[in-house]
Amino acid sequence: MPGLRSSAGRDEFPGALQPNPGNASGFGRGPRLLGGGRRSIVLSTVSSVAFVAALAAVFFLAPGSAVVRSTFFSGSNMWRSFVGNHRAGLPGIGLALVLNIKMFLSAEVFILVLALVLALVRESTGPVMFPVRVLATIYVDVFRGVPLLLVIYMVGFGLPALYLGFVSKQSYAVYGVVALVLSYTAYLSEVYRAGLHAVHRSQTMAARSLGLSRWTSMRYVVLPQAVRNIIPALLNDFISLQKDTALVGVLGAIEANQAAQIYGATTFNYSGFTTAAILFLLLTIPLARFTDHLIAKDRNRRLAGALT
Repeated sequence: MPGLRSSAGRDEFPGALQPNPGNASGFGRGPRLLGGGRRSIVLSTVSSVAFVAALAAVFFLAPGSAVVRSTFFSGSNMWRSFVGNHRAGLPGIGLALVLNIKMFLSAEVFILVLALVLALVRESTGPVMFPVRVLATIYVDVFRGVPLLLVIYMVGFGLPALYLGFVSKQSYAVYGVVALVLSYTAYLSEVYRAGLHAVHRSQTMAARSLGLSRWTSMRYVVLPQAVRNIIPALLNDFISLQKDTALVGVLGAIEANQAAQIYGATTFNYSGFTTAAILFLLLTIPLARFTDHLIAKDRNRRLAGALT
């Protein structure tokens, strides 16, 4: 039709949105919602600065601002809570954070493996696996429904009360890791299942046509694609796992949050909680930005595949 083709031979529709490789959405008009170019940058910067300035003004002009600042944001108390004072019985939050990191890394390894096994069991179809599938489903329903704090209490105080020898003689940190694994395995198994369901059935059919068994095709064809699709979701869950290690302190383990609580109860100054919050932010923000990077990279890859 006349007027619908350019000199280069490509179809053109006047007024239609054209793909823009430099834009994550694939279209050129997205950044122009605020006027486009430098104007949008200036407007967003000014509005952000004004918002932060308004919050700061409310904080500093509030009648109780001085008390709050001395109680929660005292620089000297933040430093003393960070380094601790063992002679006075005050554990350092910086050293206690190492326990949080150890618990997080230990739990992460078990969760990744056990959640995958649980997902594969629930995706099995053989009649022999039916009782195991039922048990796996009950496990997921129970530990997704019970709050993590209650799981920590039941494991941390229940297992020692059973007097089962080696099982009942572990540290509170170990019981905390067990509770984290029990709870997060249930959640992440569903993430794995979502990734498995996202792989198109044609991939399995193509593998079976090559003579591969069902489990071989699952291992070498379906599973790699599923894991690649759910990496951002897994990383988001691990951000939550990093923070939830602080809940283990209710058992008596001296981790960062518990060390801050001891400092506050001893000195009646709660700047230690601010110190612990900053340390957790230093752990979680890099992982959050890495997750955003992977999400953007996957989105651009999918967009590039759709446009080719």
